[in-house]
Amino acid sequence: MGRHKAFAGVVSSVIVLFLIFTGPSAFAKWVTFEEEYTYQASEADSKLSSRVIALEQVKRLLLEKLGTYLESETEVKNFQLTKDQIVVLTGGIVRAEIIDETWDGKKYSLKAKITADPQEMTQSIEKLRQDRQKTKELEEVRKQAQEALQELEKLKKELEMAKAGKDNFTQYNEAINRLGATDWVEKGNSLGIAGRHREAMEAFSKAIQLNPNDSMAYMGRGVASGFLGDQRQAIRDYDRAIQLNPNNAMAYTNRGAAFGNLGDHRQAIRDYDRAIQMNPNDSMAYTNRGAAFGSMGDNRQAIRDYDRAIQLNPNNAMAYTNRGAAFGNLGDHQRAIRDYDRAIQLNPSDAMAYINRGAAFGNLGDQRQAIRDYDRAIQLNPNNAMAYRNRAGAFGSLGDHRQAIRDYDRAIQLNPNDAIAFVNRGIAYGNLGDHRRAIQEFDRAIQLNPNDAHAYNYRAIAYGFLGDQAQAINNYRAAARLGLQSAQDFLRSRKLNW
Repeated sequence: MGRHKAFAGVVSSVIVLFLIFTGPSAFAKWVTFEEEYTYQASEADSKLSSRVIALEQVKRLLLEKLGTYLESETEVKNFQLTKDQIVVLTGGIVRAEIIDETWDGKKYSLKAKITADPQEMTQSIEKLRQDRQKTKELEEVRKQAQEALQELEKLKKELEMAKAGKDNFTQYNEAINRLGATDWVEKGNSLGIAGRHREAMEAFSKAIQLNPNDSMAYMGRGVASGFLGDQRQAIRDYDRAIQLNPNNAMAYTNRGAAFGNLGDHRQAIRDYDRAIQMNPNDSMAYTNRGAAFGSMGDNRQAIRDYDRAIQLNPNNAMAYTNRGAAFGNLGDHQRAIRDYDRAIQLNPSDAMAYINRGAAFGNLGDQRQAIRDYDRAIQLNPNNAMAYRNRAGAFGSLGDHRQAIRDYDRAIQLNPNDAIAFVNRGIAYGNLGDHRRAIQEFDRAIQLNPNDAHAYNYRAIAYGFLGDQAQAINNYRAAARLGLQSAQDFLRSRKLNW
């Protein structure tokens, strides 16, 4: 039988990202603000209702004080935001900490503080104001809190004028629950922005207990569930949010993302279509729909959606990253690099943009620049398995197979179910002449993904080097049946069927 071809190349992929959160700065200079508020209870108030109202008021005073400081002392003054907008965004980032509270049966006194790093706050506000969807969610929650306070004031006056009946007391308690629910929703939002998604989910669940008709609480819990990997729970929450508010375009966008994460891209597109129909200026809906089309292999339609997303929001870094991936999938790596450059300019902490740009440089043969990009991605996110796997491929292309194996080891440690990493580590061992170890790697890859034609093909090569021609042919046939052209050509040249 003829000589088997040598090991070469790696199996790689480019992925897109939906959302990134950044961590706190290493050297923080903190500021602290304190406020006190005393609420005079009415006939309708209990200790609990008095506390809910006092907490809302002291929180408002603290956020206004912090907002004023940020507007006068930091780069926030250049963001062209109103004071109310700064308060809304700030409320989505920090939480008030209660220092002391007392209740004497008539008055509820509450003292609280907010502690924040101005530099980190400025960066977070800048990020949030670019995220129009999240900003709209925060504005909606603030609006709900204000409406609940206004209704409480109205009902309190009616009760004091002795015009009230049992229904008024019921309505008063319901308004208190709505106000309490908005506090938990705001707490959930700030926890989610900080990446503490399990705690965020608990906060949203408490909001739902207080107000089962709070659509924003279901929205928030859906987002938290999605980040925790429970896409089906997320979909159930978005279903309920849509049931409560059928005009909530964001709920359709988020539900589309959950369906996409489950691999149901057609249903995802239907949800994005509905969101765009309701809000034609929603840049994120176009971005996510583009990702869905890209996942289905329609990169040209994906690019059209990313074009529209960027037209609507020229600062949408995610749209540039995803469009770069689509151009890369079409083989236009130079254009892809230009999009990644812009994404990195807009969001220098986007590890995925560096990973994708590294892949583009690698595809153009510039492995050293690719490694520099992967190094930066790992610096930004040391737990990103894709960065290690891709950097390993670049080292392998430069002939440094031992360093490649070290990177594959780390990638597999971070993601033990990555079949491609096992295939590529097997290739690296094959290039070092360790064909038995290579076969073990291909065995594991096939166990994880029985439809991976490349794994069978490379295992065939390894068996060929070991002189086991029968096993080699069996594996070439498996690869050929899965549609791999090179395996079919190999068998055809030897007049063997598959």
